[in-house]
Order: sequence, then C-alpha cells, then structure tokens
Amino acid sequence: MAKHIHEFRDPIHNFIHVTSEERNVIDSLAFQRLRHIHQLGTTYLIYPSATHKRFEHSLGVMELAGRVFDIITDIENVKHDSVRDIIPHQNQKEEWKRIVKMAALLHDIGHLPFSHAAEEQLLPAGYNHEKLTIQLIEKSDLTKTLEDLRLPPKLVAKIAVGPEEYKEDTFDTWEALLSEIIVGNSFGVDRIDYLLRDSHHVGVAYGKFDYYRLLETIRILPKSEGDGTEKSDEPVIGIEEGGINVAESLLLARYFMFSQVYFHPIRRAYDTHLKDFLLNWLPNSKFSTEPEKHIKMTDNEVNSALQSCYYDSKNTAHNEAKRIIERDHFKLFYSGKDFDLQKNPKATDLIFEKSKEKFGAEKIRRDSYPPQKAADVFPVYLREGRIIPSIKRSAILSQIPIASFDYLFIEPSQIKKAENWLKAELNNILKFS
Repeated sequence: MAKHIHEFRDPIHNFIHVTSEERNVIDSLAFQRLRHIHQLGTTYLIYPSATHKRFEHSLGVMELAGRVFDIITDIENVKHDSVRDIIPHQNQKEEWKRIVKMAALLHDIGHLPFSHAAEEQLLPAGYNHEKLTIQLIEKSDLTKTLEDLRLPPKLVAKIAVGPEEYKEDTFDTWEALLSEIIVGNSFGVDRIDYLLRDSHHVGVAYGKFDYYRLLETIRILPKSEGDGTEKSDEPVIGIEEGGINVAESLLLARYFMFSQVYFHPIRRAYDTHLKDFLLNWLPNSKFSTEPEKHIKMTDNEVNSALQSCYYDSKNTAHNEAKRIIERDHFKLFYSGKDFDLQKNPKATDLIFEKSKEKFGAEKIRRDSYPPQKAADVFPVYLREGRIIPSIKRSAILSQIPIASFDYLFIEPSQIKKAENWLKAELNNILKFS
C-alpha cells in the first residue's frame, strides 16, 4: 500500500513529516535546486562543517509552521475573546494548514547562489530573493503543480513572503497572522529553524534555546490591552508568560549568532570577493530573473566558474577567483568603534577615504550592515489574565543590542602598513569634519 505520510531524518527536528502532495512539490526542480544552495554562503570557508543547504532548512521551516499552526488554532489555547472569531472552523483548519505549510516550504526558493551574498548588487533594481520567490510560485512550472494540488499560488506566495514584500495585494487579518508564523520578526519559524540549524552545523552553542517550550507557549493575542499603551485588539503572535525566558533566549541567540557567525569578518571578506567575482563573471553583472534561468543557477555553476576563471589568467574575474581559491582574502584593518564614532560620527567614512588615498582604492574594500529595527514588541499573556507588552514584562528584551558592523579591509600585503598608519594617524583623521 502506498504511503501517504513520508519522513525525512533531520538533526534538528529528528523527523520531518510530509504528505504525498507536499512531496510532489519537494520533488519539483524549483525545490530540488535548494539542495545546491548553501544556507550560509561562504561561511564553510571559516567553519568547515557549515555546508548545510537551503533544502533542509526549508523542510524544517515547514515542519515548525505546521506545529505552530496546530498550537495557536487549538481552542484551548485561545486566551482572549477578540481572537476567538479569527480561528477558522474545524472543517476549514486542514485547508489553511496545507496552505501555511506549503508557503513555509517554498519561502526560500528565490534565493540566489550562496544565499545572501551581495543580493542587492547582483539583481536588477526592484528585485530581491522574495520577489523571485513570488515569481517562481506564481509564474513557473511550479505554479501548475500547486494548482493541480488545489493550492492557490497567489495565496501561497503572499503568506510565504509576508506583507512587507508582497505589494501586489492587501492582507486580511488571518493572512497576516499566517505569514507572521513564517516570517514574523519575533517568533517566525524561519528564524527559529535557521538559528538552531546554523548553530548545529557551525559547531557553536550561541543559537541554541529551548524551542520546544517556546512553541508550546506561542499564542494569538491582541496587540495590547491598555496598561499604559494604546489599546489595540489587532491580533498578533505573542506568548504566554511561562515562555518569556525562552523568548529572551531566542532573541539573545539571534544577537550572538549575528555578531559571532553571520558577521564574522573573514566570512564577510569572502562574500566581498565573491560579489566582485560575480560582477565580473555574470552577463551584465546581474543574475537572470527569468524563472527558467534562475532554476538552473546554483552554487555548483558558480564554483565551476571560479575554477575555470582561476586557471585562466586573462579572464576579467581571475583575480577574485584567485583570492577565494587560494584563500588570499583581504584583511580586516578597522571596524567601526563606538568610542571613535562618539568622537566623530563620520569616523569610518573618513578612515575609508583616507585609506584609499594612502594605499589606492583598488586595495581597500568596505562592507557594512547598518543597525536594523529592533525586535517587535510582542504581547505577553500573564497568569492572572492580563495582557501586557513584552518590554514591560522583561527588562532583558529592551537591553539586547542591535547587531551591525562596518568593516574596512585591505590587500593582505598591506595589512601591517595599514595598521601602523592607522595607529599613527587615527587621532588626526578623527579631527576632520
């Protein structure tokens, strides 16, 4: 007898269960491509075991989305009357669960080779991996597969990327909640899976937290209920008071993973070399946005091109290929320091410009990630029945720093000169306005 439920072994979730229709989508070319897209880009050049792919991450996100859906739609977990009417009737729940799981499964299919490395510079204006995800779901061979399974592609795409990225239509309250399950800034299962999975494969403990406890305490709650804030019955994903400590652990894990792994300066140096390589190697310095061409482009094609250009000294991309293959990456000689920025808010800008004058622009690279918005303030359901904002229940949450960086790199042969020059000239540079 044919099986209707299939299992994947997984180091994070033990087993991931999929239905036959979900397996049909998993077997599609668009999804199988993710077997060949590194989850952490060039990070494996620093952390050798960080070779996991977007494929298994996407399976994990689907598994978690299904679990969270079951928990927040369980009538026993509805803690406020304003939420009760939002929960679909029992005969509708399974259809919505199919949609949210499929959206979670497909949320990353638009990623470029090596994931986030220089996405903005390598796509035409107005494009990012979310827009490519929407196109693949709505306008490719995958579209018919979804339609044959009676899954509306447009709705799957909306929930997969969320209101900030899906501009072609508005979201009703329920659709917004379902997309928050996946891409929410506080408890999105995309974040939960990548922190746990990346931490496991990199070999660090920073990203680990008690996610079993977290899932069991996630609830749909009104955004706020007075207590010094503007009252709002808008439903969002919140948490019961018993889960506040693990919520703190999640957001601390995110900060530590960004500061110690995702923003590792050597990883960022390699990303810079990879970006420069691709700008020289790609036609018109851009990846194609056509679904058929996108599906054919993976890390494998880029790695093959790196090897080819490395052995062809006349190729315009040779030098950057050589940097990566011979591990001769540019060296970090300055990162934005708070105490320097307090003296002069333009400190890094000035050092960047002066170092180019001193050593030549071709020998200097800058890579930066400005502070993004802090984690959302989410509602917390107290044991006595009140609902308050998270920052009123936890002193820790408001104190978690916002991860960012601003790195200056230099050609390896110049690193000692640059360090000595900066030590001698820094105070003079900071005097400029």
